Amino acid sequence: MLKGILSVSGQSGLYKLVAESKNNIIIESLETFKRMPVHSTSKVSALEDIAIYTENEDVPLKDIFKAIFDKENGGPAISPKVSANELKAYFEQVVPEYDKDRVYVSDIKKVLLWYNTLQNKDLLDFSEEKEEGAKEEENEVTGPEK
Repeated sequence: MLKGILSVSGQSGLYKLVAESKNNIIIESLETFKRMPVHSTSKVSALEDIAIYTENEDVPLKDIFKAIFDKENGGPAISPKVSANELKAYFEQVVPEYDKDRVYVSDIKKVLLWYNTLQNKDLLDFSEEKEEGAKEEENEVTGPEK
């Protein structure tokens, strides 16, 4: 679901990976569809590699998005522009065990902004996870195929 979706430090919004070369990558904005090169010196983060700190373990961003998706019945999350207290209260409903000392309001805003962007572009598809979960359950019941 989040494969190939990137965040680039110093650039607002999310990007899709289009092509890779030796010294840079070509990305495309999910908002404007404008393409541009990003050099190897830039800090680029793949959304699938990002996790949120909790009291117990780090939770992958896709699991956070799934929790928001379920809470909102597939609709958009609250605006990231509401007050800090509203953001914290909302995020605590979604991820009750998030680490309040290491997850800042700016992180919550970014997560909600990213979720709303992906939701608006209809890029939040959790159906493949359900299929994988069904296959895993089937293997637990029947045992692995030989």
